[in-house]
Parts: sequence; structure tokens; C-alpha cells
Amino acid sequence: MEQLHVEPSSRPGPYPAPALEKGLEIIELLAAAQKPLSTRAIAESLGRSKGEIFRMLFVLVERGYLNRDPATEELTLSNRLFELGMRTPRARQLVEVAAPAMEKLSAKTAQSAHLVVLNEGETVVIANAAGTGDISFTLRLGYRRPAVEATSGRVILAFQDDDMRQRSLNAGPSHGREEDAGLLRAMLDEIATRGFLLAESHDMPGVTDISAPILDRQGRAVASIVIPYLNRRGARTRHEEVLAELLATCRMISSELG
Repeated sequence: MEQLHVEPSSRPGPYPAPALEKGLEIIELLAAAQKPLSTRAIAESLGRSKGEIFRMLFVLVERGYLNRDPATEELTLSNRLFELGMRTPRARQLVEVAAPAMEKLSAKTAQSAHLVVLNEGETVVIANAAGTGDISFTLRLGYRRPAVEATSGRVILAFQDDDMRQRSLNAGPSHGREEDAGLLRAMLDEIATRGFLLAESHDMPGVTDISAPILDRQGRAVASIVIPYLNRRGARTRHEEVLAELLATCRMISSELG
């Protein structure tokens, strides 16, 4: 089995906090592993005994920072740290500005809309608005997938500099890095030129993903909105009309965020 290691800080600092450092080592290890680990694997990777980390694991599970699989007893990171990050003023402002605009967008298009950000090389849905039609396709809050595989993720990556693109790809699951780098760069550049991405869903037959970025003052994407448009038999497709509404909504949100 491949062994993971987290290097402890070489400088203890003027105020050592062994318990805190132990907890941070565990969290950093699981973030790097990107797969469930047993208590034994965690202890071995950190160069500690199971007894040394048992209490810390218990507390982290109780506080909601780790999830424990009841069948295997293996541990993974929860969304707790991400949720805390979303409580920062900048993140709150994004949701507060985008949410009402997305509600209006969904009402106009009769399709659901999802606000998506990047975290550790993955897309995360942080807000959604259900469509007003009799049927709509809605992703749950917290839904994740590798950024390079998601329409919304590719749109965000398209509006980053090369260094940020590469860091996001390196942080994601390894299978997201297997795609030819040249082809991926060309695809992202094309999205940036167009200003949007309209493509068939990777997962759902009959769904067309329509996505556009929310940009900061430097033209970098801080988020994207994706509409999973349901194509129905006998109904006229309105992809271009929905795209126009989406682009207008994203421009308005970008402007309000400043």
C-alpha cells in the first residue's frame, strides 16, 4: 500500500501546542490522501501510535470534521472546513448577491440554477434555485466532482491564469490529470474566448449543461453558475435564450460583487 506522510514542522515555535498540531496533521493527511484511511494507516503515516491519535480522531469525528464509515471504520474529511470557509465575509457576500439573482433566473428560464465554486480541485455546489417548470434537475448542496470533469469547473478554470489552473488540477483527484495537457489548455482557452460553455452533460442523457462565470475585477472567475437544461420530447429547446439570460445574470452578479 502506498504510504502517505505529513512532515511535521521543524520549528516548535515559542508556544508549542502538541494536541492542536496532532489534529492538524490528521486533517492535512486526510486532505492529501483523498481516500478513506483506517486509524492504523493514519498512525503509521504520521509516525505515531494508534493510542496517540485515538482521542484526537474521536474528537474530530464528534465535532464533525471527520466522517467515519460504520462498516469499515475508515475515516474521511467532512465538508465542515469548507462550510466554515463559506462563512467568511467574501463567501457570504457571493451567496447573498447570487441567490436572489439565481431565483429570478430560474423563474425566467423554468430551469434550475446552481452556484459553484472550486475547492481542492473539485467543484462544490454552494447554492441552488429550483426551476419553476413542472420538472427540473437539481443538484444537492455540497455536491462535488473533479473540476476538469464538470462543465461548471471547466468554466471556472478557463478564467484563471496558468499557475492557478495547474494548482487546481494538481489538487484534484489523480484521474483528472491524465487528460492531455495541451488539449485541456486549448479547451479552456476556447471557453475563455467564448465566455461560456454549452455542452451535453457528462452523466445525464437528455441534459445540456449551460454555464458561465462570475468574474472579479481582474477577470478571474470566483464562481460559475450552471443550468442543467432538461431537453424534453416534443418541446422546443431554448438553449440560446437560456444562455442569454444566464450571461446577463452573471454579469450583474459580477458587477454587484465589484
